[in-house]
Amino acid sequence: MRYKFFYNSFFFSIAFFWLITAAGVEAEEVIKKGELLNMDTCVEIALKKQPNIVAAKSTVNVNQSRVGQAKANYYPQVDLTSGYSRTSPVSRTDHNSSDQYTGSATLKQNIYDFGRTSTQVDIQNLNLDSSKSDLANVTAQIILNVKQSYYGVLAAKKNRDVADETVKQFQSHLEQAKGFYEVGTKPKFDVTKAGVDLSNSRLNLIKAENSLRLAVVTLNNAIGVPDAPEYTIEDNLSFLKSGIVFTEAIERAYKNRQDLTSLVFKRQAAEKSIKLAETGYYPVLTGNAAYNRSGEKFPLGEGWNAGVTLSFPIFSGFLTKYQVEEAKANLDVLKANEELLKQNIFLEVQQIYLNLEEAEERIPVAEFAVKQAEENLELANGRYAAGVGHPIEVTDAQVGLINAKLSHIQALYDYKVALANLEKAMGTK
Repeated sequence: MRYKFFYNSFFFSIAFFWLITAAGVEAEEVIKKGELLNMDTCVEIALKKQPNIVAAKSTVNVNQSRVGQAKANYYPQVDLTSGYSRTSPVSRTDHNSSDQYTGSATLKQNIYDFGRTSTQVDIQNLNLDSSKSDLANVTAQIILNVKQSYYGVLAAKKNRDVADETVKQFQSHLEQAKGFYEVGTKPKFDVTKAGVDLSNSRLNLIKAENSLRLAVVTLNNAIGVPDAPEYTIEDNLSFLKSGIVFTEAIERAYKNRQDLTSLVFKRQAAEKSIKLAETGYYPVLTGNAAYNRSGEKFPLGEGWNAGVTLSFPIFSGFLTKYQVEEAKANLDVLKANEELLKQNIFLEVQQIYLNLEEAEERIPVAEFAVKQAEENLELANGRYAAGVGHPIEVTDAQVGLINAKLSHIQALYDYKVALANLEKAMGTK
């Protein structure tokens, strides 16, 4: 017995280990180590792996099932019942007991309910359409998150490269200052000043490398693979003017925004709910049939019946009246929410569009500033190499170039993110 338990436990452990290993291999195969990913690939992975997508799809399935539930009243309802009872007399002197057997099959069919069932089906279909729009809205938000994180990694990488280049330049300047000091053409101050600048640049490099790591972690989370192996992404942090005009953006947003579409479906369902509540004032016509068998012993006696029933509500404590009022109030709430969302969409598109224009204007200015800063640094290095410049001039020129490059990178990032936000705000697929 103990041997059998040990054998089963060992087999279970091997099977469990194999399943875990297989799951780990499958997770790793989503992104291979060292793989080059582009934006589309990251979005594709996110749409498969993100839990929000799974939840939204499941909500669609829930509403699909509710449509089927609403349609159930179109079909006949069939029940089978059977029973057994034993009756004993109360008197102790009477020992005659009896058995009773029963069995029946009943059929019930809704004939006409003044649109109650059809309205319920319409409401659930509208709720289904609303959940599909919610799924599309969740998809759009996930795509936006991936784009923002993707551009964040690219910007952080460029910032890291600037910091690394700065360290090399200050290292070269330190060696130059040491050479001048050794031959007696420059004071010790130049060496110490260059050493301080180099140390500060190394600190900035450490911060830039950590910012890059954090950006990669954010992207991994956005694509739904937090434990992804190391990979690289394509650099598309370049400037290409969108050409979108504000009036077009607003028009497309009102037409394509899935959150607005979802709310429209909910409002239409609320309008149908008023009609559904009003059916409480009307009668319901149903047909029914039954076949019965009963008796104290076999074979049992049999019988059947069939007919129609008209049920007319006379008084229900004003229940229907208040249900209609509730449905109308819910409709007013949804109408107000729809109008509020339209106003928020207008504000959102307007703000994003202004940010996009501002980033567009900053990019060429930032590019020109980089060229000027590079020229200024070249002059400062030339003056220092000629023995007529001061180390502070070199430091200021180097800092100016760093700031110019970082500003250019930030402008490119802001433009890409603003464009991604505008596409999402417009409901662009």
